[in-house]
Parts: sequence; C-alpha cells; structure tokens
Amino acid sequence: MAITARPSYSRIRSALTALGERNDVELQVVAAASALLDRYGNAVGVIQKEGFRVDRQVYSILEGENLVTSAKSTGIGLSEMASVLADLAPQVVVTIADRFETMATAVAAAYMNLPLAHVQGGEITGSIDEKVRHAITKLADLHLVASDRAAERVIRMGEQPDTVHVTGCPSIDVAKAAIGDPRLDPDLFEHYGGVGTVFDLSKGYIVVMQHPVTTEYGESRIHIGETLHAVAEVGLPTLWFWPNVDAGSDGTSKGIRAFRETQKLPQVHFFKNMPPEAFLRLLYNGLCIVGNSSVAIRECAYLGVPAVNIGSRQAGRDRGRNVLDVDYERGAIAAAIRKQAGRGRLAPDLLYGDGGAGPRIAEVLAKAPLTIEKRLAY
Repeated sequence: MAITARPSYSRIRSALTALGERNDVELQVVAAASALLDRYGNAVGVIQKEGFRVDRQVYSILEGENLVTSAKSTGIGLSEMASVLADLAPQVVVTIADRFETMATAVAAAYMNLPLAHVQGGEITGSIDEKVRHAITKLADLHLVASDRAAERVIRMGEQPDTVHVTGCPSIDVAKAAIGDPRLDPDLFEHYGGVGTVFDLSKGYIVVMQHPVTTEYGESRIHIGETLHAVAEVGLPTLWFWPNVDAGSDGTSKGIRAFRETQKLPQVHFFKNMPPEAFLRLLYNGLCIVGNSSVAIRECAYLGVPAVNIGSRQAGRDRGRNVLDVDYERGAIAAAIRKQAGRGRLAPDLLYGDGGAGPRIAEVLAKAPLTIEKRLAY
C-alpha cells in the first residue's frame, strides 16, 4: 500500500485497518513524497501513531512547487519506488486516487509486472488530476471505485467488468466513525498547534481548505487572495488548513503569509494537519467548508455539511446537494459563505458510500484472482 500524501491516508485508512485484521493478508505500507514532510502535515507520523507499521519511506519531493518540480518529483518517485517494490516483492500494489506521486507508483508497478489495484478511479475533475487518474486506470489490473457512475466510466474506458468493484470511498468510513462520537477535542488548539487566534468553537466557525489548481498554478496567489478577502469580510471564526504540495502551492502559501502581515484576520487559526477523525469532527460541527478540496464534495456530502466550492479544481466531479459553486471573486465567495453558513446541517447523502468501504476493499484484495497473466489474457 503506497501512501503518498496527507489526503491519501484518510482515503485508505479504513482499508488498512481491515487488511491488518485479516490473517490471509500481509500488509506492507510504503510512505512517500509529501506524506513524509512536516510542512505538509507529516502524515507518516499520524500513520505510525495510529498503529500501522511503515515498511519503507521514500523521499522524492523537489522544492519549488511548480510544473517542472512536479514532473521531476514524479520521476524521482518512479525510480525510488521501483527499488522499494523490488525489495518488498508484493503480490499486489495498491495506489490511491490521482496525484502525481500516485502516477509514480502505478508506472513502477506496471513496468515490473506487479498487479496494480487502483482506488478511486473513474471520477471526473477539472484539472490534470483527471488525466493522471485515467492513466492509472489503464495501468491498473483491479479497480476499487467509489460509485456506480465511476464504475461505468472505468468500463467505458475498456476495462473488464469483472475487474471493477464498487466499494464506496474509504474516507466515508472515517466520516461515519467520526460522527459516532462527534464531540470536539476541548484542547484542540493545544494538541494540534498551528498559528493564529484561539477562539471558542462552540459559537460557530467555518473551515477553509484551498489548494492550487495545477492547470492554473500561475494564478494561485491571486486565487487565494480572493478567498482571504472574502473570509475577512464575512468575519466568522475560521479554521484554515494549509494546501497540498502541488504546482502553485508556494504561491498559495505566500499569499496567505502576505495577507496575514498586511491585513487583519482577527478570528482565523491556521493548521498544517490533524488525524482524520479529528478533522472530520471539525467539519461536522462547523457551519460550512470553503475552498476547493474534494473533502467538501465527498465526505461533506455524507456529513451533511454545506460547502462553498471555489473555481475549477472539482469541475465535473459528481456532487451532492450540499455544494454551492462559485468563481474566484471575493464578493461571490463572501455571499456564498453567508448563504451556506446559514443552512444548518443537511441530510446525509450516500453518493460516495455508506461507510463500509474498507472491509469491502480488503475482501476484494484478498480474494481477487489477480495476476498479470489474467490481465494480458484479455
């Protein structure tokens, strides 16, 4: 199992748990890329703290957060992952979603004739992630998809129906567990650090998570500026999470830092990361989420949390009734925040699953007759 970024862990954690509980599977975990970096949340620390053994660590991220470093980081990841896979000799390689680090794992496995299982294929979005996701689908031998629509797309791409399994999204499992006990950590600011104002969460707050769009990476500082102005105008207490390591994230980070120095953000606290359940409890108890993270589309549909989705990063992704789409314009963003923050919690939407994906994924991985010879026989 290759975990290459902060969101990848939350997207596969319940499957890791289910696999670890089986006696017919040996689970090997490889942590790589931004999952190892402190400034992107040190996901590997969370993985280990939650009881999973990390068998190998792969450092592959080049500084720069631009298109060139993304391409080069993919190349480094491919080279390093090939060595790790040769060493571990897995019977199946599992890769998650659609990031450039995910592509490195997929290519390495495919060229080494190792059966590849892909989680969350068949979805549509409005950035380069879609190209990566579909490319990994064509490299993969087994497809563990989140929805019926995703399964239909994978089959239309030419994949054999008996290799496509609708499991639901494992991140919904984490959301289901989180709201089993929805109470917030009373010492949240102390436990997870960050910088900014400390305030009373019981009086209401919003959550912001906005990443750069790879195909618009040169505008990332402008984009984040519009959101910063809108949040400042609305004035609601805000918990803001740092962006992923994508082309343009340096512009996003600089935009946030410059705004903090020159403008007033009296009720905003910034975090790098926190464990999946803690983060999802924050979302569940918040007024709404703002930005362009897929968590607003996926987990928040199940949680019934209103979402303000900004820009093109999630264009085309299947969405529920919790989402309001706006462009990169501060006035429109501010108006959308006010509207969504006043809606209250919505009914759960099972678009991406019912909270039982992890055991289904573990069962498929343990039982599927997955060999390269079977794939080539098609």
